[in-house]
Amino acid sequence: MQNKKDINESGQERLMRCGIRPSVQRLAIMNYLMENRIHPTVDQIFSDLYPTMPTLSRTTVYNTLKLLVDSGAAIILTIDEKNTRFDAEIKPHTHFMCNQCGSVTDLNINPPILKGNYIDDCEILNSELYVYGYCPECKKKRN
Repeated sequence: MQNKKDINESGQERLMRCGIRPSVQRLAIMNYLMENRIHPTVDQIFSDLYPTMPTLSRTTVYNTLKLLVDSGAAIILTIDEKNTRFDAEIKPHTHFMCNQCGSVTDLNINPPILKGNYIDDCEILNSELYVYGYCPECKKKRN
């Protein structure tokens, strides 16, 4: 997984490709997701963008993220029971969550792509692979 936004696609290009009319707020949020691969929550995005965009509200961030997810420009992660997180990497990939510090990272494991397949007569629309354990820093602290 890349740590920076895909050099082949800008935030504005992603929005337009997904049929979203770019606005200042939408573009800022899309760019934030593409540049900060930390799988942020609504509150993290709001806190980081608010100092440079004082007219931004949590509601705007929430509504924009919903639009991004609904149109396929981003994905929503339910890996964390306490927080909903978001990711600009829309290709199938695996997420790891540290049980101690709560960080969420991408793993270099390609999950099986089940979308469009049938298993036991069930049509698969989406699949996610979440892995839990201890990140290298927390593993060091535990030893």
